[in-house]
Amino acid sequence: MHRYFLTGIFIFTFIFAILIDVSLSQEEAKTPIKKRVKYVEVKNNKTVSSATILSKVKTRINEEFSRKILDEDIKRLYLLGFFSDVQAEVKEFEDGIGVEFIVFERPALEAIEFKGNKIFKSERLKPIIKSKLNEFVDEKTLKEDANSIVEFYEKKGYPWGVVDYKVETDATTNRSKAIFFIEEGARAKIRKIQVLGNSAFSDRRILKIIKTRSAGFFRSGIYKKEGVEEDMERLVSFYRRAGFLDAKSSFELSFDKKKRHIELIIKIEEGNKYITGETILSGVSVFPEESVRKVLKLKNGDTFTEEALHQDLTSIQEFYFDRGYITAQVRPDTILNPQTQRVDIKYTIVENELAYVNKINIRGNTKTKDIVIRRELRIAPGERFDGLKIKRSKERLYNLGFFEELTFDTEPTQYPNRRDLVVEVKEAKTGELSFGGGFSSIDRLVGFAEIEQRNFDLFNFPTFTGDGQDLKLRAQLGTVRRDYLLSWTEPWIFDYPLSFGFDLYNTTRLRSGTSGYAYDEERQGGDLRLGKEFNEYLRGDLTYRLELVDISDISAGASADLRSEEGENTISSLLFQLTRDTRDNKFNPTTGLLLIGSTELAGGPFIGDKDFTKWIGAVSHYSTHFEKYVLEMRLRTGFVESFGDTSAVPIYERFFAGGTYTVRGFKERDVGPKDVSGDPVGGNSMLIGNIEVTFPIVENLKGALFFDAGNVWSEVGDFVSSGLKYGVGTGIRIKTPIGPVRLDFGYPFNTDPGQEKKGRFHFSMSRGF
Repeated sequence: MHRYFLTGIFIFTFIFAILIDVSLSQEEAKTPIKKRVKYVEVKNNKTVSSATILSKVKTRINEEFSRKILDEDIKRLYLLGFFSDVQAEVKEFEDGIGVEFIVFERPALEAIEFKGNKIFKSERLKPIIKSKLNEFVDEKTLKEDANSIVEFYEKKGYPWGVVDYKVETDATTNRSKAIFFIEEGARAKIRKIQVLGNSAFSDRRILKIIKTRSAGFFRSGIYKKEGVEEDMERLVSFYRRAGFLDAKSSFELSFDKKKRHIELIIKIEEGNKYITGETILSGVSVFPEESVRKVLKLKNGDTFTEEALHQDLTSIQEFYFDRGYITAQVRPDTILNPQTQRVDIKYTIVENELAYVNKINIRGNTKTKDIVIRRELRIAPGERFDGLKIKRSKERLYNLGFFEELTFDTEPTQYPNRRDLVVEVKEAKTGELSFGGGFSSIDRLVGFAEIEQRNFDLFNFPTFTGDGQDLKLRAQLGTVRRDYLLSWTEPWIFDYPLSFGFDLYNTTRLRSGTSGYAYDEERQGGDLRLGKEFNEYLRGDLTYRLELVDISDISAGASADLRSEEGENTISSLLFQLTRDTRDNKFNPTTGLLLIGSTELAGGPFIGDKDFTKWIGAVSHYSTHFEKYVLEMRLRTGFVESFGDTSAVPIYERFFAGGTYTVRGFKERDVGPKDVSGDPVGGNSMLIGNIEVTFPIVENLKGALFFDAGNVWSEVGDFVSSGLKYGVGTGIRIKTPIGPVRLDFGYPFNTDPGQEKKGRFHFSMSRGF
């Protein structure tokens, strides 16, 4: 029994094993055998290389073949944009798979033509389109190009332009030509401008803001889409500055039947006007809250604008920065108060610690010595950061004329309350060799040659630059003058704030009068200068002058005053001058005050042939209005008197007025005392006043409006006894590589009896830096 049982188990196990083996064999038969790719080829390609195509597919030789990857490869090749159709053939072999990509290339652009365009040449239209030669034709791109051309015409004032295109293909070469057919239409004129939706401002006010104008007797009224779009932005900006922060503007065009004129309809959504409510300052502890509040411009009840909010935010930051808290943070939050319907403002201030200057690092100077820059800085290591001192340091560095750009920044240090001050400079050209010629109403025809180095260093061979000295050598030859000058100035003697310099010169001028008389005036000599800064804005200068003046070749019609000066005379004088200068930039001032007072003593203890004393005072005030208009007001006065053996002040030391730099509209030196022949002889007292407004027109070009008044009197006691002469006019200021150019047209108000009352041009050119 036991034996039969064991035999049955054996037979069952054997049959079960056979069934399992059969099942596994069937499963293996169902699973396909994976084959590897034996080759990959590209067919039918003419322009695009096979290597380029194969680099984009992922079906690779000796890798297992995948139908999924092959489908993705076909999509990738389509996305290249080179082909109108892509197919793939799979060939099976006993030992692997072969894959062939069959591509049908799009035709390449051989030419792009424009037809129907008369107003704009084809060369003007080509940069507008995206389709390029030798690239494959893309219908989508061509359609976009046609729309771009339509938009271009619309922006230029042709809103009725129509553009279509056609592609011609040569089947043999598979090369194509794209042709754009253009109907330009007429140039549109704006017949009428209508404003809708405005209630806060009148139509007249809105029309003044925009630059687009309707056609009129003196206006073309040409419609330009880009100009109208700029006007919409201009209107939104205007409304936001007026407190309408949600204002929107748009426009529509209404065309007439003949498609010649349009009506511009401006639609305005003003929204609500926002008014400033309560202002809260949070986090103020170092300073009294009222001190911080004083810098805020927005007050309760004022019109609220984002621009004013930003200005107040900047003012708070500058308040803390100026007092050393350079890491102070200010965050503004605004909320519309539902009870008052006003915008409440909350400034959250995190004052942080008071910061001190650790080190001052100078960067960017390749020629200028560090000491030249450091001695102009008004802040020193160890001091707390002071915004006013940094601002003044920047002004002083700009006034050197050595740098194009200046930036001040800070860097952290290992100490939490100390930061390094970094002064980054970009040096300008300080040496110049210039020559040229010109014409001025003072000097007639003139030619010049000049060598100047404003950052001179006598001991720095071979460049001779970097120490801040000023060296100038100039020769000027003209119709009525001949000048030679050698000048040198050291602004800091032995690194002490005391300047020293000298001038050597020879000047010859041919003077002429209205009656035809003439004489030569030659002045040769030199001076020694010594100057010192007493404080930040006040300096004093002492100048000793020794000069030989020669008056010769006097014509027969000259006055007795001039004849008495014939021959050579020596002038030996000492001049002391005080200057207070608070201008932000001495080369191009926009704010500040320049105050000058001087007294000169000639002869007397300094010997010489002429004894006289001269006093001169001048004040110039600069201010900026409406961000770009600079107002300059100047007043100059002077007195000169003889003493000792000199009975009269020599004519070449008297005051003269009239012309380019005094009272424009009058001839040069024609305002003041004259002799019996009507020729100017100068006077002993003088008063000149000028008011001038300059404003930018384009880069390096400014316009000017001016009013001049002044006169010269024979004696000091006659000062302002006979009234003033007046002139008014306009002019331009041009910045050129060789210096500024001035051209003014002045008209005189009250000329002397018998003088012709007509306008006069005044031209001058200087080589200022």
